[in-house]
Amino acid sequence: MSIGFLRQALNALQKQSRSPSHRVNQWFKWLSPGLSVKRWLLISVSGVVLASLGLAIWIKLTPIFWALELVRNFLGVITDILPNYISGPLVILCGVLLLLWGQTRTVGSITQVLRQEGEEELIDVLLAHRRLYRGPKIVVIGGGTGLSTLLRGLKTYSAHITAIVTVADDGGSSGRLRQEFGVLPPGDIRNCLAALADEEKLLTELFQYRFRAGDGLTGHSFGNLFLTAMSEITGDLEQAVAASSKVLAVRGQVLPATLSDVRLWAELDDGRRIEGESSIPKAGGKIVKIGCIPANPPALPAAIKAIKEADYIIIGPGSLYTSLIPNLLVPEIADAIAATNIPRIYVCNIMTQAGETQGYTVAEHIQAIDAACGQRRLFDAVLVQKKSPSAHALIRYAQQNSHPVFLDREAVTKLGRRIVPANILFEDETGCVRHDPQKLARVLFRWYSGAHHGK
Repeated sequence: MSIGFLRQALNALQKQSRSPSHRVNQWFKWLSPGLSVKRWLLISVSGVVLASLGLAIWIKLTPIFWALELVRNFLGVITDILPNYISGPLVILCGVLLLLWGQTRTVGSITQVLRQEGEEELIDVLLAHRRLYRGPKIVVIGGGTGLSTLLRGLKTYSAHITAIVTVADDGGSSGRLRQEFGVLPPGDIRNCLAALADEEKLLTELFQYRFRAGDGLTGHSFGNLFLTAMSEITGDLEQAVAASSKVLAVRGQVLPATLSDVRLWAELDDGRRIEGESSIPKAGGKIVKIGCIPANPPALPAAIKAIKEADYIIIGPGSLYTSLIPNLLVPEIADAIAATNIPRIYVCNIMTQAGETQGYTVAEHIQAIDAACGQRRLFDAVLVQKKSPSAHALIRYAQQNSHPVFLDREAVTKLGRRIVPANILFEDETGCVRHDPQKLARVLFRWYSGAHHGK
């Protein structure tokens, strides 16, 4: 009889005795494969037997002999009353139950100390931990709210996540801190740390909190100030993020693409050259070329290492020219991605973005990425939203010159990319359109499983 069958039977009895059956069900979870509990349980039993044998040898069996005789006579009486094929299994069952009871109470005492009230059972935590740490090594490249949205979903599937984030932001709180303190902009990194943290909801509220008063504090987010202070203490942003990740219990790691002070520039179709990440979307022209100052900044070594060791690479979602492509303007990152032979996918935006991708199709998004890294194919497939948003959302976005990204299948196929259509849209009551973190992660892992086993 398998453990799975016993667990199903116990679940069926829950209506009759909810609390006891739940407790027994928790016991059987301890016998799940991979937790290394069964082997230690067997070793514990062997230890008890050996200790008893050693004691018997030590005291020359004198009292043990009479004790064994007493047990033999007692068992003889039992077998006279009950046949051995009944009494034997019955005694074994009693012994196993006592052993399980003792082990369970021991673990329960430890759990009571370690587990706070209202948290999951310890066995459930251990099973989840085992599943997450057996997950693939994922590298996600991007920035902005799109990247943090994706990370919220991915962290429920794997603990081996590396987010490589752009540091070209020069607007808002990040821009002010960059000018005043000379630190790399912490905004996108802050969002990713909050998304990967265990206490995500509380931490997100804390990190996103913006001061509304105070000389010099107005407009700054707490998370940006926190990372700036950590950068001053540890010496650079990489060390600051690593230290913050430990403090915040982050699942995975967040890495800046480079530690260079990068400034974006873009050439528009009307001949203008715009400098600054925050200024490019406001210029209102069609981008024909994009680059950064200094050109060819060095990559963070840890980011290159993560790409080389990755099992799966995801690019996007996020603003095409100001969140995704800036990472690929670091030549070593583009080279490392191109050199891999693992599943790689691009998550295309649902809506176009005024000032960046106005009127762009899916193929034009792909062509922009290819052009930014020397016409190399950095991904094999593109994930696109299947259904259009509601009429309410379309009207809202049309007022901002934003529309659903059109899927031009033939052009995408000619670019050698596989199309992965899926319904991964989340739309709130105001008509704001975003990727749904859980739906997006589920589709990405389903595609990865197929691509991984197909190689």
